[in-house]
Order: sequence, then C-alpha cells, then structure tokens
Amino acid sequence: MFWNDKSDKKPGFAVPDDVVDLAFRLNCPTLPLDHAHALSSGLLQELPWLAEEQHAGVHLVHCAASGNGWYRPEDTTNELLHLSKRTRMRLRVPRHRLDDARELTGKKLDIAGHPLEVGTSEVFLLSSQSTLFARYVITSEDVDEEQFLEAAAKELRAIDIPCRKMLCGISHTMVFPDGSIFTRSLMVADLEPEQSVRLQQIGLGEGRTIGCGLFIPHKGIKAVKETDEK
Repeated sequence: MFWNDKSDKKPGFAVPDDVVDLAFRLNCPTLPLDHAHALSSGLLQELPWLAEEQHAGVHLVHCAASGNGWYRPEDTTNELLHLSKRTRMRLRVPRHRLDDARELTGKKLDIAGHPLEVGTSEVFLLSSQSTLFARYVITSEDVDEEQFLEAAAKELRAIDIPCRKMLCGISHTMVFPDGSIFTRSLMVADLEPEQSVRLQQIGLGEGRTIGCGLFIPHKGIKAVKETDEK
C-alpha cells in the first residue's frame, strides 16, 4: 500500500467533456462472468475504431452478482452474470466519436452464445472524485503486490500524477483463445480533480478494449477495507 497524507486541493475545477462514458440500456438476461474476449470481439466487429482511438475503452458489464469488483465468484468458466433492467453497458469514448458509438443502438450481438440487444444510450461526464478504482490492470503472475504498486506509481508519475495513496485489490485471470491475461484491481486515492479526470481519460497500462486500465469513481479506502473484511 502507498500512503502519503500531503495534499493540495484546488477548488473550482470544471470537468471537460472531451472524453465521456456512454451508457447503453441492454436487453440481455445473462452473460458469462468472464466475457472480456466475447464482448470486446462483438463490439469491435461493429465499432472497429474502438481499437484505434487513444481514449476509447470498453467497460466490462458488472451487476450485483459480481460485487463491487473486490469480490468475484471463483468459477469464472461456468458462472453467469444475471443482468437486471438497470444494468448498463458502458463505453468510454472521445466526444467526436459519440455519434459513431450511438450506432450500436438496435444492434444484436452474440456474446459467447448469449444474445445481447443494445438499447438507447445516455452520456455521462467523467468524475472529478478524488478516489478512483480500476477493476482490472494487466500485470504478471510473477509480480507481487509491492512490485505491482511500484510499477503503477511509475506510470502515474509519467502522466504527471504524484502517487499519494494506492491500494492493490484482488487478482483475476481473463481467458482468451491465445492464452490467459493476469490482472489486479487498483484503487488510487487523494487525487486532485484534474488528476482524477486525466487518469480516467488516459488509463493505466494496456487492454482498454477488454476492460483493463479503466478507472471509475469509488467510495474510498474505508469502503474497500470494510468490503475486504466481509
């Protein structure tokens, strides 16, 4: 864990809209728990530019069955996510691609044998919240938590974000036809508003089209610790 209480907050920051999240309604009863490859492949067939846009990304679908990202069922091969009407599929896209992304509405995708019909969408600005969370950051199984945090801190400094507080969460393995990808979850706290937005725009590491390196707002350190204790 990295922890430094020094902070200089700057008031009056307005969140820019040059990169946003586009949330789609879904008609899809179930998805495989490990759907990174299937969802990414299906979306890239419809929106191939996702792989080319620097700030584009695909959020994997999460709902109550998968917890808040710090807990997931162990059987990733056979476990299913049961989606509710409130479940959304989110894409992170630059503003100039919004109309292109909206073309997904009405499309029917086959996600590993699970039919997914894409509904209407709603635009959300990125958050200026001081605590962000990435469910999946690509790393290696032979990298321990301390080495993972050191590597993350180095990447943050490269985009002019000083590392004050970070917490490494659970590990997760994604299965792909050509092999597996090992990831860890990561929380970064005590960010200034502009740093928070920058981290959401740029992300951390590779794999944005398979849900990796994408940050979302989080309740904070206390909530994470309470979840880990349950």
